[in-house]
Amino acid sequence: MEHTNPSSDPSVDDSASSSTPSTPGQILDDEPDFALTHNNDSQSSFGASSSREQSVQPPSVRSRPKYPIEHLPPELLIYIISKLSSPSDILRCLKVSKAWSDCCVELLWHRPLFTTWERLVNVVNSIQDTNAHWRYADLIKRLNLSNLSDQINDGTLQPFVNCRRIERLTLTSCSSLTDSGIIGLVRGNRQLLALDITGLHSITDLTVAALAHNCPRLQGLNITNCRKVTDASLVTLAENCKYLKRLKLNKCTMVTDESIEAFARRCPSMLEIDLQDCRFITDHSVTSLMLGGRQLRELRLASCSNITDDAFLQLPSHLRYDSLRILDLTACHQLTDLAVERIIEGAPRLRILVLAKCVEITDRSVMAITKLGKNLHDIHLGRCQQISDDALKELVKACNRIRYIDLAGCHRVTDAAVEKLAQLPKLRRIGLVKCQAITDDSINALAGIRRGERSRNNVATNLERVHLSYCVRITLGGIKALLNHCPKLTHLSLTGIQAFFLRDDLIQFCREAPAEFNEEQRTVFCVFSGDGVSKLRKYLNEDHFDSEFNMYEEGEMLDDDGDADGILGLMQSTGLDAEDGDGDDFDVDMQ
Repeated sequence: MEHTNPSSDPSVDDSASSSTPSTPGQILDDEPDFALTHNNDSQSSFGASSSREQSVQPPSVRSRPKYPIEHLPPELLIYIISKLSSPSDILRCLKVSKAWSDCCVELLWHRPLFTTWERLVNVVNSIQDTNAHWRYADLIKRLNLSNLSDQINDGTLQPFVNCRRIERLTLTSCSSLTDSGIIGLVRGNRQLLALDITGLHSITDLTVAALAHNCPRLQGLNITNCRKVTDASLVTLAENCKYLKRLKLNKCTMVTDESIEAFARRCPSMLEIDLQDCRFITDHSVTSLMLGGRQLRELRLASCSNITDDAFLQLPSHLRYDSLRILDLTACHQLTDLAVERIIEGAPRLRILVLAKCVEITDRSVMAITKLGKNLHDIHLGRCQQISDDALKELVKACNRIRYIDLAGCHRVTDAAVEKLAQLPKLRRIGLVKCQAITDDSINALAGIRRGERSRNNVATNLERVHLSYCVRITLGGIKALLNHCPKLTHLSLTGIQAFFLRDDLIQFCREAPAEFNEEQRTVFCVFSGDGVSKLRKYLNEDHFDSEFNMYEEGEMLDDDGDADGILGLMQSTGLDAEDGDGDDFDVDMQ
């Protein structure tokens, strides 16, 4: 058995073995590698090339009989070894033979985990060690420095410029990085498949142009919030990176139709594109993307306010987009029922449809959506104030696999609609923020209790997240029933409901209000999540329930014109009125 160097194992730290200081630390507690658990459309070169190609086995090894397992190709051997859960087990495999050693080292080094600065230093030292048995720089295929984002700068990246086989590079929120640092990493790296530089505000066209000229195999790019990037470099990227499949340009506010139409023409394999807040995008871009990308799975156009019905009505009537699963049209306020009807006709297998803040749509759109049937899983209709109970009842009949529905700010929704929604067998999450007509009858229905009955009906016990902020007619009794009959509940938003935010003994279980909230917003904030839900349930079941009514005089309860108007006034005074967002914007829990 040939000698192997345990210090080459980046997944075993000093507490697990006698590794040297060059050991970068354990990686096996990271998420399962996508290349090993899914069909990998990136065609990763995992196991295909490494330092073992440069080694020649000695005659004594070549002459001895080979065991059957030694005939396995490296890729299959790596896959088998990857099923080991303990770094120490992989270290033992590393000592079996030269072939096993090479495979183990490649497995352990293809994606080093950087949870501390010390681990980063260990990796850098190993890469720069000219006497190392393996060429570690060639083994790193996935480099993610986002865990140390506050400490990463251009100098930090310099030791990695010799890692020319990186396939996936993640530098999310490393805000100190500039064009210089990233260009050094991508220059000469023709293996790069995916780059995520979300939140790097200093990045300009220089970085995108470097990608275009050096990374012809690029399939995924996320430059969210890189506001200095313009059409000039994006057009070049489209012309040189024809294999692009996933593109996120969120809040790249200088992007126009010119670059999007270039992607539509030059990148026929596009599967997902996100153009949120690209406010210069018009109908031409959307039509071009749909015409050039019949295989699109995900199209996000949130806050692209220039989009009109024509973006979809101009599509040929015979075209179908059977691959489209996710369509986000949040705040595309010019869209009407005509666009929704054409969308449903052309994309009959949509699973997630987001129409929040599309204020012009009516029940006619909802009736069109019913044609999606069992395909529909998530539907977002927040702030679509023209929608009524009648359309929602038909939606429940036709689309019985809905898991999440958001009706925030839909003031025409009443108990009658919620009682029908409660019958959805797969419902996990419901948003009813500012649906001020609903009462405890709705809450009891969600809890599986029929109107006029005290017993549970076993209908909606799978609810996990319920958003009820500013539903001012809900009482503590209804919430207690919901808590006791929905054991899977992990999130409950009750901001602005007097029965809760006025009671110090209940808000002790709330999570902290967001730091950006002012004092008035903090006063009415009331969101329970995680353990807070369990603690609230336990507390209400310990004889604290009856104290709900201490805030009223005997016989006095919340009425339509009294305290409800007071709460609405409080919403306006805190900036939380109907014009300031939908859903739980104030609760910061709609992710």
